[in-house]
Amino acid sequence: MKKFLFADLDDTLFQTFEKCAAADALEPAAYYKDGSICSYTTRAQRAFLSFVQDGMTVIPTTARDHDGLRRVHLPFDSYAVINYGGVVLQPGGGADMPWLEGMRSAMHAALPGLQELARHIDDHAQRTGLKGRARMIEDFATPFFLVVKDPDKRHERLAPVEIDVVRPWIADGHPDYVVHRNGNNLAILPKVLDKANAVAHVTALLRAEHGDIVTFGMGDSRSDARFMAACDYAIVPRATQLARLTVEAL
Repeated sequence: MKKFLFADLDDTLFQTFEKCAAADALEPAAYYKDGSICSYTTRAQRAFLSFVQDGMTVIPTTARDHDGLRRVHLPFDSYAVINYGGVVLQPGGGADMPWLEGMRSAMHAALPGLQELARHIDDHAQRTGLKGRARMIEDFATPFFLVVKDPDKRHERLAPVEIDVVRPWIADGHPDYVVHRNGNNLAILPKVLDKANAVAHVTALLRAEHGDIVTFGMGDSRSDARFMAACDYAIVPRATQLARLTVEAL
């Protein structure tokens, strides 16, 4: 029976230098657009990846866009789920067009709400002096979600944006949107944009091709929990947001 691991990338299979906790033997894993190193793997992460790739196929399941995935220098050769599930890449690297067309229609319907919220966030930033601004993430000519980061990586500065702007806006007649916050990343998504939906789609394709399969889900964030729950087994890295909410809380 074939085995497949749907794995989040950032803070799961690699992380920035600041999050490596003085681990030794670091190796570059992902790069910025200018070619400088963005993230590293630890020795333990490389051992884990080697272990799982010996007996299963790893499928990246990430918020990264297509360009961001290309700047990850790890060996993946099957499907990929990117843009929080907005795009599914086939093993050859091309987009799954039926999936993309369906998501494109849903995303354009959600766009006016995201644009309205972006204006509220930017107005708040201007009033309060927050350096970060709402940025629309687009890929394959499709707008998917908003993200706000603090350029100084002072993630506590994002709390007022979430509490005073985003959550009241969602509560005031916009229930079809959801907020995800983990560290210096505040993302606002249409609810239809969900890694779990894309993982279910890819799983159905794999079962049609291979028959019975076993699926594993791995992620670090609260937002990963839904796609992990759609798999047969779940793997949670230690010292992550999801670990603190689950196994470390017991």
